[in-house]
Amino acid sequence: MAIIETYDLVQRYKNGKQALNGFNMMVAEGEIFSLLGPNGAGKSTLINILTTYLKPTSGKILIQGMDLNCHADEVRCIIACVAQQLSIDTHLSLTDNMLFQSQLYKIPKQAAIKRMNELINAFDLAPFKEYAVSSYSGGVKRRLDVALNMMSNPKILFLDEPTVGMDVCSRRQMWQMMRKIRDEFKTTIFLTTHYLEEAENLSDTICIMKEGKALIQDSPQALRAVIHQEYLQIQFDTKQTANKYLKPFKQCFTNQQAMLNDAAVMLHTQNSHFDMEKALSLILTQKIPCLGIQIVQPSLEDVFVRLTAEQEAGK
Repeated sequence: MAIIETYDLVQRYKNGKQALNGFNMMVAEGEIFSLLGPNGAGKSTLINILTTYLKPTSGKILIQGMDLNCHADEVRCIIACVAQQLSIDTHLSLTDNMLFQSQLYKIPKQAAIKRMNELINAFDLAPFKEYAVSSYSGGVKRRLDVALNMMSNPKILFLDEPTVGMDVCSRRQMWQMMRKIRDEFKTTIFLTTHYLEEAENLSDTICIMKEGKALIQDSPQALRAVIHQEYLQIQFDTKQTANKYLKPFKQCFTNQQAMLNDAAVMLHTQNSHFDMEKALSLILTQKIPCLGIQIVQPSLEDVFVRLTAEQEAGK
């Protein structure tokens, strides 16, 4: 069942810039939906429209079946948005922040306390209750920010690049938090991110957009299948060693692209099993000291680069 639908969405600013150009999209209830696109694609404009901060020039938007143009107040009651800038008050305690948020939504005190304790336990925030919020790390502040926005029990949670600037451990904690929001709280997550690995790991559905249009929308697995091409990856111990043996592979595979990828030589292949035998023969006859060879599928990054580059070339 769709919880967000957009039809022929257009946003044209007074200065003549067109941020959205017939944008169509469907978000299913209870999923993590990721919106990807290069800078200037229209992601921020779309978020501002869906969260009722901006009215579109034209087009139709349905959120949980409600027309956003006619039912903006009702929509605001079922959504929450975590922006890139933190919304927590560092002068208040963790619990004061959360209770203050509940007052904004006019949640009765006892219900708010119950909800607060549930969120604190679910998101592993209890160890930080005794410390000033100003002393929290960036990752913990961001988790608290998300917890604040879950106080109203939203049907849809918008997360605008929530892991920017985080270290690896904090980012993975945030990923666990997002999965818990989807799986245990049954909240639909609308995520924007520049980290393709993040989208690939978390998303049920991904939409890639550019210049105000949706280029494609599907599951990560289906998107990878868009590029009907596999790679042979020949792994070496160092990048220097891989570079040293790149030339023999280029000479052997004259009609295919051979390139370096860190400490590996990557070969585009249309017939992976035939090329695997050919590469193994080369390795054995020339005694090339590789660590291993495998067939790999295109990554989401490959798909993203290919689609956005194709649209640019097709202008």
